[in-house]
Amino acid sequence: MAAVPTDSGSLPAAGARFFCTAGRGLEPFLMREVRARLAATQVEYISGKVFFTTCSDLNMLKKLKSAERLFLLIKKQFPLNVSSVSKGKILSEIQRLINDDPESWLNAISTWKNLLELDAKKDKLFQRAANPPKRKVEENDIISAKKLKTEQSQELQESGECLLEKQTEEETQEQGDFFTEREKSQEAFQNDVVKAADAKNQKDLTFRVSCRCSGAIAKTFTAQVHLPPKEVGRITGIALMKQFGWKADLRNPNLEIFIHLNDIYSVVGIPVFRIPLASRAYIKTAGLRSTIAWALASLAEIQAGAFVLDPMCGLGTILLEAAKEWPDVYYVGADVSDSQLLGAYDNLKAAGLKNKIELLQVSVIDLPLPSESVDIIISDIPFGKKFKLGEDIKSILQEMERVLHVGGAIVLLLSEEHHRRLKDGEQSSIPLNSKDSHTGEPSIKKCLKPGGKTGTSETVSSSLEASSQECLDKTPPFGSLVPVECHKVSLGRTDAFICKYRKLPSLGL
Repeated sequence: MAAVPTDSGSLPAAGARFFCTAGRGLEPFLMREVRARLAATQVEYISGKVFFTTCSDLNMLKKLKSAERLFLLIKKQFPLNVSSVSKGKILSEIQRLINDDPESWLNAISTWKNLLELDAKKDKLFQRAANPPKRKVEENDIISAKKLKTEQSQELQESGECLLEKQTEEETQEQGDFFTEREKSQEAFQNDVVKAADAKNQKDLTFRVSCRCSGAIAKTFTAQVHLPPKEVGRITGIALMKQFGWKADLRNPNLEIFIHLNDIYSVVGIPVFRIPLASRAYIKTAGLRSTIAWALASLAEIQAGAFVLDPMCGLGTILLEAAKEWPDVYYVGADVSDSQLLGAYDNLKAAGLKNKIELLQVSVIDLPLPSESVDIIISDIPFGKKFKLGEDIKSILQEMERVLHVGGAIVLLLSEEHHRRLKDGEQSSIPLNSKDSHTGEPSIKKCLKPGGKTGTSETVSSSLEASSQECLDKTPPFGSLVPVECHKVSLGRTDAFICKYRKLPSLGL
C-alpha cells in the first residue's frame, strides 16, 4: 500500500514506495544503485522490477542509471484469480483492484502531488538564484555610481546598464539552452498534474490507463475470454471514473496509470516521468543500451585518478556513461573503424565530454600502451553476423592482460558464444571458416586492423547469487586474470554475460 498522505509539499517521514522496471539480469545492479544513491530501504525484486522505499526527491530519482522506468507504487498483490474462464468473474476481479482499496489510490496521488510540488519549489529557488531581480541589480549600480564623480558615474552607469542588459540576455539564453527538451516536457507534465491535483476532491484530474498482460493470464485473456490488454485498461478506467469521478483523456492526460498482470503478481503504479530514465538526453547516437553500459562501468568500481580504457569503444556509450558518473578519471577509447570513431566524437561533443575522453584509431590486439599501464578496462566485445572473432578472442584478451596492471580489473560484455569458449577453455576451437561463418560478412581482421570499414528481500535473492556463482565456477582463469563476478543479462533478442576479471601477480613474479 502507498504511504499515508501528509501535508501539502512534504513527503511521508518513512518515505514513498516506488518501483523501477529493469532489463532482465540488471535487477542486482539496480538494487545496489537504489541503496547507494537513494539510501533506499525495503529493497526487493521480482523479475524485471525492483521495489524500494526512499525519501529522495525527483532530482535524485532522475539520476538512476540502471533502471528503464520509474513508478510510484499504488499496490502490489497476488495475481488475479482466473481459474474460472467466465468473463464476468474476470471483470469483477479487475474492478476489485480499485474498489477493494480506494484509499491506496488516493494516498498515491497525494504523495505524487507532494513530490511534484517539492520539485517545483526547488526549481523556483534555483531560477531566483540564477536570475536576481532587476530592481536589486539597478539599486546596486546606483550605490556604486554615487561613489564616483558625477560625469564619470553617469557614463559608467549607462555603460553598466547596457552591459548588464546584454549579460542578462546571455545568461537567460544559456539558462534556456541548459534545459533539454526532456526537461521541458517533464516540467509541463508536472505543472499539469499539480494543477489537477489541487482541484477540489481531485474531480478535475484526467487520466489514461495502460495495461500489460503476460504469462498464462495473457493467454487466458486473449484466447479464452477474448479480453485484450486494451479492454482491461478500458474496464479499469471505467472503475476509476465511477470510484473517484476522474475524467478519461487518452491524448493528453494529467495522470497515467500502469497495470501489469501476470502469473506471479499484479502491480499498479504511476509513471513518475514521461520519458524513460534509460533515454539519456546527453547521448546523440545510441549504441549499446545505456543501462547495460552503466552496469559495466559500475561493476568496474572506478576511482578518481584512474586510467580507464575501452579498446573497442564503438560509439563510446560505455565511456560516456562512465565519464558522466565518475568525471575525475582519465578515459581513452580505441577503435579501428573510422565511422565508429566519428560517431563517438559526435556523442562526446554533444555530451560536453570531448575534453574528458581521448579517442584513438588503433587495433585492440596492438595497443600503443606500455605494459601494466591501465587501471581498468571496460569493453563490449563485438559479436553477431558481422563479427566472427573465432580464435582472435585469445589475442584480444592477451593484449588486454598485457596493458592492465596487477590488481586492475577487466569488465567485459560477452556473447553466449564467447562466454562458452572462455568457460570451457576453447578460445581457439572454432575456426573462422566454420559452418557458423556467414559468407560475404566482414572478417575479424577488418575489426582488429585499422582501415577496416565495419564497424524479495534486502539482499540479492539466492537465485541471482546461484546464477552468478554458476558462471564463476565454470569459468577458468585466463593467464593471470581470475573471474570475480558474472551476470547473465538480456539484450532484447539475445542474452549476454557481464563478466569481471581481476589481474593477479603471475607465478613468475
